[in-house]
Amino acid sequence: MVALESRSMNVTDRKETRVNIFNRLKAGLSKTRQGLVDKVEQIISRHKNIDEELYEEMEEALIQADVGVNTSLELIANLRQEVKKNKITEAEQLKDVLKQLISDVLDTGVPTLNLDGEGTSVIMVVGVNGVGKTTTIGKLASRFRQEGKKVLIAAADTFRAAAIDQLEVWGQRAGVEVIRHQEGSDPAAVVYDGMQAARSRKADILIVDTAGRLHTKVNLMEELKKVRRVIERDSPKAPHEVLLVLDATTGQNAISQAKLFSQAAGVTGLALTKLDGTARGGIVIAIASELNIPVKLIGIGEQVEDLRDFNPREFVDAIFD
Repeated sequence: MVALESRSMNVTDRKETRVNIFNRLKAGLSKTRQGLVDKVEQIISRHKNIDEELYEEMEEALIQADVGVNTSLELIANLRQEVKKNKITEAEQLKDVLKQLISDVLDTGVPTLNLDGEGTSVIMVVGVNGVGKTTTIGKLASRFRQEGKKVLIAAADTFRAAAIDQLEVWGQRAGVEVIRHQEGSDPAAVVYDGMQAARSRKADILIVDTAGRLHTKVNLMEELKKVRRVIERDSPKAPHEVLLVLDATTGQNAISQAKLFSQAAGVTGLALTKLDGTARGGIVIAIASELNIPVKLIGIGEQVEDLRDFNPREFVDAIFD
């Protein structure tokens, strides 16, 4: 009897935890909802029937929410097809159709981080300065440590002493060792030492920070290629993940950054930060549609637990429901 009660309590606790997490996600995405879904609902409420004016207004709302022109046009074209195919006549039915179409767009690639089940998993983190790259690394390291993994960080953004110091603070907070050199050192040398340290300490995960000085674009991209070569020479299967951190508040600028870093570093996944601070969260949809690179992490707040694994269905539910 006691065992059954305990099991029932555990199930209840898990359900409450899931509800609390989902509520935090909804709260973090409230501005995105205001910028996209609320506008769609207002448009639908003004139109009893489906007509050309409604389609044009919905297309404009998507573009203003930074879904992007190409993706917005494609979504509306698909919406027209669904309306015709299913003989939909009432405007109020369009919200559910649009929700499903957006879910389909977001469901691209593998949304989970690629980790090596046998040796050290190497996660190379790239992105321009100011997007929240260092904080994302710190939160990720903290989360891995809470999962019981041994984590090292290689501070290869040697051009900014502040970045190294910030990683040290995160490392101390999470109980994670940071491999660092002096400011101005060769980033590739830091990465080499990080790889050696990870092997000797039998680390589960090595997170490699990199510089993000986009104003010296050519030099930066060559440096990223060099860092990747050092990783590959040491471990042919690595890096297992090249994570590009993007600031969601930059809107369409994020897409051009993603294209640039993909060419240089072979980006395998995206981490979108500051989604709680923007009404233009439609950029998530635009990125998934135009780049075909899976969004793997989203940042919806300042706490460690606010760096969330990206779940397309959960994301859409949080902004539509």
